[in-house]
Amino acid sequence: MKLFFYILLFGQFALAKSFATSYDHAYIEELAKSALEAYYPAEDNEKVSITVASIDPRIKVQTCQIPLEANIPENSSGRNVNVKISCDDSTPWNIYLPAKVEVTLPVIVAKKTIGKGSVITADHIEKVYLSATKIRGAIVNNEALVIGAKAEKRIAKGRAFNPRNICLVCEGDIVTIIASGKNFSIKARGEALSSGNNQEQIQVRNSRSNKIITATVKAINTVVINL
Repeated sequence: MKLFFYILLFGQFALAKSFATSYDHAYIEELAKSALEAYYPAEDNEKVSITVASIDPRIKVQTCQIPLEANIPENSSGRNVNVKISCDDSTPWNIYLPAKVEVTLPVIVAKKTIGKGSVITADHIEKVYLSATKIRGAIVNNEALVIGAKAEKRIAKGRAFNPRNICLVCEGDIVTIIASGKNFSIKARGEALSSGNNQEQIQVRNSRSNKIITATVKAINTVVINL
């Protein structure tokens, strides 16, 4: 049996009266939109855009003795949704309104093409909203994680930043190794043998001892190890 998400809206949408009430097309379309807004609330930094199809002007809406109901299939998760508007009085009737729901997420993209090895500045980036259906894999939506990093590969204009195309420390970089203990801190020079971003662990060769160690990326060309 198909389950439905049930919404009964009062206030301006539920004019509960003891006699039949007439509803125009605009009212019913707004009722459907309000039901969708309640069913698809925006989360975190995302935006939700809802478009409800207009009712054919040739359709005459019958009166109803009770408030109208807006029903959305409970398993609705895609872009296209059919909202069922119904009157369940002694002479029931239904209208189905097709609607589109578009969820977009903030993404940091390249404002212009960035060459491999370039240090990324605020002039290189911009925040845009992309459809959730077009986003694949991990994305970066925090400017602070991008500015100051380097392009590990060429990044084309409009391309979204992800952990694979930027690095605070890139393979082959000369880095500062900070070894710290409870009451001391020692700095050494080394070479990154792999790439990494903030708080990621990478392999580093100590230039003086030639020993390979595992260190945590702390900042641009800086790694730390705790002793």
